[in-house]
Amino acid sequence: MKAFIKLIVAAAVAAFLLLIWQGVGFYRYAHRPAGSGTEEIFTVTRGEKFIALAARLEASGIIAHASKFKLLAELRGVDKKLKAGEYRLTAAMTPMEVQDVLVSGKSRLYRLTIPEGFTLRQIAAEVAARGLGQADKFIALATSPAYVATLHIEAKTLEGYLFPDTYYFAKSASEDTIIRTMVARFNEEFSPEWRRRAKQLHRSVHEIVTLASIIEKETGVPSERPIIASVFQNRLRKGMRLESDPTVIYGIPNFDGNIKRVDLRTPTPYNTYKIRGLPPGPIANPGREAIKAALYPAKTDYLFFVAKKDNTHHFSTNIRDHQNAVRKYQLRHRKKRNP
Repeated sequence: MKAFIKLIVAAAVAAFLLLIWQGVGFYRYAHRPAGSGTEEIFTVTRGEKFIALAARLEASGIIAHASKFKLLAELRGVDKKLKAGEYRLTAAMTPMEVQDVLVSGKSRLYRLTIPEGFTLRQIAAEVAARGLGQADKFIALATSPAYVATLHIEAKTLEGYLFPDTYYFAKSASEDTIIRTMVARFNEEFSPEWRRRAKQLHRSVHEIVTLASIIEKETGVPSERPIIASVFQNRLRKGMRLESDPTVIYGIPNFDGNIKRVDLRTPTPYNTYKIRGLPPGPIANPGREAIKAALYPAKTDYLFFVAKKDNTHHFSTNIRDHQNAVRKYQLRHRKKRNP
């Protein structure tokens, strides 16, 4: 009987020592890098199973023993916390460090710069060109009235509300995430003060953004924006048509880059040579200064402007002076180009 008890005790001690040995080994595994090497970008796909991820990590040499890596993650409670994205990893990192990176969400970010005056479709194309999403999905969301309503934007599409700026997104970012970030940026810029100013002008936010988009497309010279804004505000106040070429262009499907007289005569919701007042919505996504100009136009009596060769404009208060300016800066220039 004593011999049997001794055997049981010995077996228990052996099992305990084995457990300690395994525990020490597991501890060493958790804190020991698989090797050394240069940093590489490792992609975690959305919905990927942890065991599949561990196998890929082992195959790439970043970790050793995928099964131990998975067990370690389960013991730490991080196996269900993976975040899709691109991560900078190296075999010189310990398994615990690798796991910490993969659940941090701090994936590699890509720069996305949207210039002032880009249209919704141009933005979608840029998103796709940067590998951050699909243009058709981006457009489908941004032109869905139901989706737009969820963002509390009082418009049928998000044209005008995708704020031009430089953004940084992970490759795993969805089209929805990108759009919401841009709209949030718009809401940050269009401050309560600006909303009060719009009411003072008896204009809705949508009308101000629409006007700002036309200002943005009419000039690339910052100092001219408040003056351009004053021309349009003066014309609106007098009940005159805006007669803005960029609005006409926006209403032409598959515009080929050459505006023709027939285009100016063709009725569309955006042809401000035919309609009075503002078009139904923005024709581009204006930047801060264009919106500010729409809210705080210069005080002038100008009613007309014509482009000069240096991309600035000549402004006039009456049609006779305007026609003279057109002959000077436009017709004469065309004759020189087409002798």
